[in-house]
Amino acid sequence: MRTLDFAPLYRATVGFDRIADMMDRVMETEVSAPTYPPYNIEKTAEDAYRISVAVAGFAESELSVEVKEGALIVSARKAEDDKERKFLHRGIATRAFDRRFQLADHVRVSGASHVDGMLHIDLVREVPEALKPRRVEISNGKTAIEAETVEA
Repeated sequence: MRTLDFAPLYRATVGFDRIADMMDRVMETEVSAPTYPPYNIEKTAEDAYRISVAVAGFAESELSVEVKEGALIVSARKAEDDKERKFLHRGIATRAFDRRFQLADHVRVSGASHVDGMLHIDLVREVPEALKPRRVEISNGKTAIEAETVEA
């Protein structure tokens, strides 16, 4: 496997620490990325997304969805199981987990629901007005200062 050195990126940029840190995290965890629980990420509209996590066997009270430092953290802790139950086969995994999703700038969680063993988390990208493209009016050839002097 190839490793990448991001030291030149740190030396030559200012203010891009978050991107570089995210790249470091991805490179470190890609090899041992957890596969439990399975999840889907879908684009539901132009600026809307949905993360669906398979959480069969977990009650709503055992699930936690939290946004912290630009990351969405989904976790679950199963309450103590009844010791008297004897399973002949136990194929439904209800082990504790923490799943982390890095959120892009201006993406916020708009809601979450737990239906039929699936945890659905809805996300919306809300770009501030200052960052949206805007149309600049073209004048008749005079600068703004010239136009003011003519009118005065």
